[in-house]
Amino acid sequence: MILQMTKRISRKAHTIRPRTDMVRRWVETADERCPLACVWFALPAHADAILADQDDDPGSMQPAFSYFSLKAGCLLYIHNLPAPSIRSPRIVKDSMQALAALLLLSLTLTGYAQEMLPEDPHPSKPGVPSPAAETDPPLTMFPHSETSHFLATGQANIILQGHGPFNSPYEGINSLRPEGEYKTSLLGTLFLGAQVNRNPKYSTDAILDIESSGGRGISEALGLAGFTNLDVVRNPNLGSKPYIARVQIHQTLGLTNKLVDSERTPFSLATQVPERRFELHFGKMSLPDYFDINSVGSDSHLQFLNWTIDNNGAWDYAADTRGYTYAGVLEYDDKNWSARYGIAAMPTTANGIDLDWAISRASGQNMEFELRKPLLGPLVAADRKGTVRVLSFVNHANMGLYRDANRAYLSGQDAKPDIVAHRKFGSVKYGFALNAEQEITRDLRAFTRIGWNEGQHESFAYTEVDQTFSFGADYSGRGWSRPADKLGVTFVSNAIKKDHQTYLQLGGLGFLLGDGNLNYGRENIVEGYYNLHAWRGVYYALDLQSITNPGYNRDRGPVLVESLRMHVDF
Repeated sequence: MILQMTKRISRKAHTIRPRTDMVRRWVETADERCPLACVWFALPAHADAILADQDDDPGSMQPAFSYFSLKAGCLLYIHNLPAPSIRSPRIVKDSMQALAALLLLSLTLTGYAQEMLPEDPHPSKPGVPSPAAETDPPLTMFPHSETSHFLATGQANIILQGHGPFNSPYEGINSLRPEGEYKTSLLGTLFLGAQVNRNPKYSTDAILDIESSGGRGISEALGLAGFTNLDVVRNPNLGSKPYIARVQIHQTLGLTNKLVDSERTPFSLATQVPERRFELHFGKMSLPDYFDINSVGSDSHLQFLNWTIDNNGAWDYAADTRGYTYAGVLEYDDKNWSARYGIAAMPTTANGIDLDWAISRASGQNMEFELRKPLLGPLVAADRKGTVRVLSFVNHANMGLYRDANRAYLSGQDAKPDIVAHRKFGSVKYGFALNAEQEITRDLRAFTRIGWNEGQHESFAYTEVDQTFSFGADYSGRGWSRPADKLGVTFVSNAIKKDHQTYLQLGGLGFLLGDGNLNYGRENIVEGYYNLHAWRGVYYALDLQSITNPGYNRDRGPVLVESLRMHVDF
């Protein structure tokens, strides 16, 4: 289908417009529909293949970006097709199916390129694995030194997400839209780091990350407590202009001369660290970089997409709209356990971009204990890793009580429920969270999260969740000779307290929710994904999320949200 379409496109493009004009216009208009760049890999690498209705030669060593001008011309024609109306269910459904077909085709055509290594002219003896079979494929576009003083890497994440129409007898200004819609997000990050002091016992890293966040979420990221795309900035009016995401100093203070291996990351450049040590992180950061980490469910770029699956939804962690704050985190690490404490600046308003610098009146304090021990005892092999983390947080900010806003409205003092009118400095919101993960087999890992907060004060920084419970698992593709592939599935159930329910039922608005009425029910979400490693640092994923009672409202939904993701690690 795609080849027949590109055949017509190619003939029309060559007769209507010079090739240089096609390239120029394609670049100028790409921002509006950039996800269709994934069609690039589905287009044959030379004109003869298009005109002959044939695929690329599987043995060809031409890179996917060859024949730039011809492919750009084809993309221009596809790119300029009229956009379907989001109010047409049939068109939305057909569009999603077509885009899914394009993605699947691109996976088929790029899969063969994975590590295109020549066959070993001297195969190993039967029963003896060859060295190539034991080598994992490269997972980044470019190799990175483990010994350099500097680190320069990056990533790009494109997510196309949509849903069809669903039942909705009423809606408010903060509702998930009941008509079919689709939106695209694009997140790009440049990670820079330098080892100022390379002595493993007292190493010092300087970190600088620059980021750009573009596009929008479905319904402008409103109407769901467990929103479906963690990459979305909740204030799309901020635009995609690059900004400094992280700038910080990382200092290690070793307490022993015994060194252990450590993975090099954008937040810690040392490859060996003291077994017992203090670590200090100070500067602009995102608190989930250091707290509530889970190797199965924390990465929206290669794993799940939902806010309340990648993070504990009841943890109202200090952050601005983009998810960053200025903070200090002190961590102690021992052989089998760690403890960490962090204090961070809170936003001046709920979900605001500006931070309150008066730490004496507004701050977020976080404490976590981590134990690295197998959790299932004799039920699993002794070498299967397990970890449990217990987190608590206390936020001081200019917050309001749902009960005060409800009383003021019911007494006639306020024309509508408005928690903003009842905010007070010194208000305290606190909560607790449990996070556990366990290797079951070599390829299977399971995890769970439980979260609770007092729920009387308004949800202020992350999302509108007072209680949450989730569990899930992922499975490696090693069993079918694709070790970098992952299949994952999980379930999360979110809830809010009675005062919060009443506030929404009376017509109040939170920074995410507000249908104008509420027939309360727990918001339940099932998410599943398959993440495919196509070549080096290129990954594609298909993701489905089934949501019951969106925004805690039994009168609306259910909703099925489909997602296509392309991720590149440089």
